[in-house]
Amino acid sequence: MLYSKLFGKTQKEVKKYESKNQELLVKAGFIDQVAAGIYTLLPLGKRVLTKIENIIREEMNNIGAQEIEMPLLHPKILWEKTGRWQTVDILFKTKSEHHQEYALAPTHEEIITPLVKKFIRSYKDLPLALYHITAKFRDEPRPKSGILRGREFGMKDLYSFHKDKEDLHHFYQKVIQAYLKIFNRCGLKEIKITEASGGTFTKKFSHEFNVLTPAGEVDLIFCPSCSFAQNKEIATKKPGELCPKCHTQLKKEKAIEVGNIFDLDDRFSQSFDLRFVDKNGEERYPIMGCYGIGTTRLIGAIVEIYHDEKGIIWPKTVAPFQLHLIGLNLEDKRVKNRCYKAYQRLQEKKISVLFDDRDDVSAGEKLTDADLIGIPVRLIISKKTADQIEIKNRAQTISKLIDLNQLINELTN
Repeated sequence: MLYSKLFGKTQKEVKKYESKNQELLVKAGFIDQVAAGIYTLLPLGKRVLTKIENIIREEMNNIGAQEIEMPLLHPKILWEKTGRWQTVDILFKTKSEHHQEYALAPTHEEIITPLVKKFIRSYKDLPLALYHITAKFRDEPRPKSGILRGREFGMKDLYSFHKDKEDLHHFYQKVIQAYLKIFNRCGLKEIKITEASGGTFTKKFSHEFNVLTPAGEVDLIFCPSCSFAQNKEIATKKPGELCPKCHTQLKKEKAIEVGNIFDLDDRFSQSFDLRFVDKNGEERYPIMGCYGIGTTRLIGAIVEIYHDEKGIIWPKTVAPFQLHLIGLNLEDKRVKNRCYKAYQRLQEKKISVLFDDRDDVSAGEKLTDADLIGIPVRLIISKKTADQIEIKNRAQTISKLIDLNQLINELTN
């Protein structure tokens, strides 16, 4: 991609935002705010989201889940069947010109359960796991923290159906491991799994996946030495007390919730009279599980963790491009030719590169923009580099000179 052609450029000045992720994502040209809690993803932001979604798809497929796509417009009658039309306080409701009422999807139990009812007959059809990656709508009273808490946002939902609790528990553990892989691949290494209240969508207990950061909205009581962690709202322990697992002193820190999973039991199966015939020929309600990851929320969480005073530092797995090529002294024809030759070679090798080809911008401005955008590896071609390329990792200060062929060999191998 030529930076001169990229839609959505960096901004020198942006208004003061309450969260770092919003400030940097707006300033670097990844998102644009439409209204409170509503954002447009610009090309750079969309590329990051696509990388995250593809990681999620791979890990969901690896545990046997199948991808579908469900509607975002939900007929009122489905929400009345579960008794949630009046009880879910963040539900967006709308009425058509034909006097029919709908909800804008905040979650999809009311769609997935009657869908599965059309296809499940026997215990032989179970277990079943279906997921989708789509937009969600929640009428948040106060959207905040940039794309961490919006009124419209991206979400991956997985729903599973089981013959009994034991089968659900087995799959539940597989999802936990898949989630840890997803977050790890997205660059979030230290995930705290906490037990928390199910909140609006289920009265049972759920498990949250949290990443520690001062920008977080959740208070965690956790052990720095082992896996023990609790949400402060239901915590049985206090900071300073000893961990019940390893006897290390417990700490309290802020965290961002990036995913949650919970046992729905047979609540929705009963609401829609979804049944299957077991081995003994008796009809039973399937046990359901629900598993969510906020995809746009992940973008914000990653930026809160990975940034410095100059801008974003993307983990390479979710960065919009692998390389940021900067051409300096482009008024020199020889330098310009070397830049375009390198850009063409990299593209031929299927190496994604953002090439700052602007010839009316100073070297300082180009380097500042590169630090702000945060692509993991920066390449510079100029008079000073002669026939080589200066290469530097965004997270490091030391650079070195490298030959183009050597660079391509390293990247392709």
